[in-house]
Amino acid sequence: MKMALTYTTFETAMGWVGILGSQKGIVRITTGNASSQDAFNALGTKATSATHSPDEFQSITERFQKYFRGEPVAFPDEIDLSDATPFQRRIWQTARTIPYGETRSYGWVASQAGNPKAARAVGQAMNRNPFSILMPCHRVIASDGGIGGFGGGIEMKLKLLRMEGVTRYT
Repeated sequence: MKMALTYTTFETAMGWVGILGSQKGIVRITTGNASSQDAFNALGTKATSATHSPDEFQSITERFQKYFRGEPVAFPDEIDLSDATPFQRRIWQTARTIPYGETRSYGWVASQAGNPKAARAVGQAMNRNPFSILMPCHRVIASDGGIGGFGGGIEMKLKLLRMEGVTRYT
């Protein structure tokens, strides 16, 4: 049985956001897009069969608006991890525990997720994270304090960290 998908796009202080959801929770989030159409396109091919439903996402939309204005907010939303591997699930759920305005190393995430020698694999899992901000991979940096990578681009990672008040990285 095929699951019904819904989506919305909306503008924030840091560009357009797209959210795709299922009955199980959020399926994908895109941030920093130049337009509503770009945000929709970035949601991927699954979005083409989704129903536009901004009312369904009203609460998270309001929280994203606040977040991108620099206000700390919680994102306790349900996440649909159906397409994630067990390793990705552990890594993303671990990243979700990193508090607003703080960072942790790839090695810390690997250790907390039960694979202390998997720091490089953590980086790969973070790069595939479809839940931007909810699973805050931008808060994961290199153990030497370096910024590390980011699927949304280094500039966006730096903007998000600065917005959260993080200043300790090289």
